[in-house]
Amino acid sequence: MALGRGGQLALAIFAFGALAFVFGVVAENKKPAAGIPVQGKGFVTCRYPSDPTIALGSLGAIVFPFSAVLGWFAVFYNYNGVSVPRSALFKNTALFWFFIISVGLSIIGEIMMIWATASEGFIRSKNVHHDLDTDCATAKTGLFGGAAFVALDAALMWLICIMLTQNAREDFLDVSDPKGDYGQVTTSDIDAISAARRNDV
Repeated sequence: MALGRGGQLALAIFAFGALAFVFGVVAENKKPAAGIPVQGKGFVTCRYPSDPTIALGSLGAIVFPFSAVLGWFAVFYNYNGVSVPRSALFKNTALFWFFIISVGLSIIGEIMMIWATASEGFIRSKNVHHDLDTDCATAKTGLFGGAAFVALDAALMWLICIMLTQNAREDFLDVSDPKGDYGQVTTSDIDAISAARRNDV
């Protein structure tokens, strides 16, 4: 069964969020706890094992924004060429708050992923220390993992936004019950009743 445009967007949002999650978790697991200090004359050089931490963190930071941008696009996308004003969409209180949470998580997740990657890269590039007691530490443990989980949470929040957006669109366009509410009488029904009464007289 072929997915509609909304389903395709939802799948892409989750795929990019899941990729960022995987890259972040693997980067956290591959990151060494510390480098190996090598004593010199008045300085210490930190040697770090060859690992893909920085590359994986960079990939996570590149991939994750696609999830957020697609989520934003999915909320305001004109499905079937029908535009719904933003003011009408955000009358749905749940959509409004989930949208705010999704944007916030997306920003926090991206900042955390960039911060972890940049910190690790900076530490490894500045590997000569004049403090002979240096322990050759790496970036703070948990940054990559935390960024990964925030990225996944943000992707899931965007999926909820898509579902709430669909509900808000249906409410605005009133397509959920094309026959009207129970007890609703049209003018043609009134005209038919009036004509029948005149014929009886």
